[in-house]
Amino acid sequence: MAKALDAIDRRILKALLADGRISNNQLAEQVGLSPSPCWQRVRRLEKEGYIQGYTALLDQDALGASETVIIEVSLDRHDDDTLREFGDAMARFSEVLEVYLTTGEYDYFIKVAVDGTAGYEEFLRKKLYKIPGVRQSRSSFALRCLKKVHSIVPE
Repeated sequence: MAKALDAIDRRILKALLADGRISNNQLAEQVGLSPSPCWQRVRRLEKEGYIQGYTALLDQDALGASETVIIEVSLDRHDDDTLREFGDAMARFSEVLEVYLTTGEYDYFIKVAVDGTAGYEEFLRKKLYKIPGVRQSRSSFALRCLKKVHSIVPE
């Protein structure tokens, strides 16, 4: 069983959220530990699954996919094969940033990055609407991102 997080663990997680490339020495100084215990705590947090990995955040504008579109999708059936096929397709599509199975009027909430309206139309016609079982979708283009976080560290 994972050890409960203490205040130092939370400070470590918050510091790593802010800068995943911070050196162990800088991290230790920031959270008030010497380097060796800090390194041991980070390894424990990784082993216990609190830290699942490290990644680079990319600039979608620079990569030519500057438009973020939120798509709600309904399926015409909900059997295991249809759900699996839909999930597999979402995993394959490079434009798809996030996918959530949801409650309510629509079955899925999908966030995609595309190159303008033409890129979005191509995604719909050549990818999303080719998936068996897709009944309908509703889309909204994001005008501006007001807050973007990838994880939270509960108090």
